[in-house]
Amino acid sequence: MGRYIEASCRLCRRERQKLFLKGTKCFTEKCPVERKAYPPGQHGQSRRQKISEYGVQLREKQKIRRMYGLQEGQFHKYFEKALSQTGRTAENLVKMLERRLDTVFYRLGFAPSRKSGRQLINHGHVMVNHKVVSIPSYLLRAGDVVQIVDKSKKMEVIHTSMKRMKDSSMLPWLSLDKAAMSGVFLSVPERADIPLNANEQLVVELYSK
Repeated sequence: MGRYIEASCRLCRRERQKLFLKGTKCFTEKCPVERKAYPPGQHGQSRRQKISEYGVQLREKQKIRRMYGLQEGQFHKYFEKALSQTGRTAENLVKMLERRLDTVFYRLGFAPSRKSGRQLINHGHVMVNHKVVSIPSYLLRAGDVVQIVDKSKKMEVIHTSMKRMKDSSMLPWLSLDKAAMSGVFLSVPERADIPLNANEQLVVELYSK
């Protein structure tokens, strides 16, 4: 499946939930989910029949996949890796997605959205353990240091994003040094601490059919 090039806000409306794909716009009254609380398309406002069990599972999978900005093939590979690990597959899946460099970069407040974070990473503006890493899917380990390369520390998009990041909102598995524009991935997060409004167990049930 090719890269999605339509309006990101349509994805949020399709899932009837903010997926925070547009950065600052998601927190303003301009957010389409606030103004149009129904799916896009000519049948978006029409009454529909009750969604089947499969439909519920599919929507949950699509919601999580779109939140993290993954294609179907990528997402399924993460599921297979999670399935091969010990413990609950659903939790393993979410924990692995939170270890992605683009997600950690976004969580640290260096980018207004995961999409923006992926672009900055692809363009070589990010270092992990003092080495430039241009792969958004790079999986971090406990103790890894994520920082902005020196030549990119004056970028407006990064500074604007960091201004909105409050110290009290920093997640427990991350540490941020705003002055140094550096953060540390302290540990793999527990599922209870991850701010993800989704039921990943439905993804396991969907792929297990």
